[in-house]
Amino acid sequence: MPSEEPRPAPVLRRPPDPADRVIWEPSERWVRGTKGDVTVVDSRRPVLVWEPGRPVPLYAFPREDVRTDLLRETVRPATGRHAGATVFYDLEARGGTVTEAAWTYPGEELAGYIAFAWFGREVLDHWSEEDEEIFVHPRDPHKRADALPSARHVQVGIEGTIVADTRSPVLLFETGLPVRYYLPREDVRLDLFTPSGHRTRCPYKGEATAYWSWSGGGDVPPDIAWSYPDPLPAVGAIGDRVAFYNEAVDLTVDGERLERPASGFIRPRPRPR
Repeated sequence: MPSEEPRPAPVLRRPPDPADRVIWEPSERWVRGTKGDVTVVDSRRPVLVWEPGRPVPLYAFPREDVRTDLLRETVRPATGRHAGATVFYDLEARGGTVTEAAWTYPGEELAGYIAFAWFGREVLDHWSEEDEEIFVHPRDPHKRADALPSARHVQVGIEGTIVADTRSPVLLFETGLPVRYYLPREDVRLDLFTPSGHRTRCPYKGEATAYWSWSGGGDVPPDIAWSYPDPLPAVGAIGDRVAFYNEAVDLTVDGERLERPASGFIRPRPRPR
């Protein structure tokens, strides 16, 4: 009998993390957090913590790596946040108090660790991993941001007008997000846009300090294009280039019109028929 052809191995996808419990893993990064000129956290043995329902991690630190003399237990903390934590701490530094700036997790696994708030609150002024400042939240070791130069032909259209046309983009592949196409400034019609004062920060790319809004009217969201003049070294290839929200422009790559993705950054608008 003829032998059967070997079957290809199935493609396995990493299962999602459980939605009902805290996930954590140790990190070997040297992490520091400061408030003004005061170092509040200085740890070479933090742990990364993923709370239920949060797509990005937090850091928790051994108690002995934290200036606990600056912490006071919160008298009436809001409950139901941070995976069941009930012990919260106010931070007293630089002559002021930040309420519920830190907390401890229940259970034995993370006993002796203290976590600090990052999201939407300026609890500490600066965080760094080794000697590089990080923003917004700790970097997730299971996610990547790869900036790859390409020879693809990329065109960007807004309201029927071609606003960018290049054959030398840099493609940014960031885990879980749409591919972003960073284009040379000379290939973008920036005269059709108005600079805005909008700024954003990203733990993987750095600070986007240049944004532009479309000047041509129509149902186009503001701050549709942006640039990282001085990105973090890992994605240095995107430096000073211009990217657009795929969700709200018409992208054509190598002659193929791309579908507008759905994401939490901007609500996609259906293309006119």
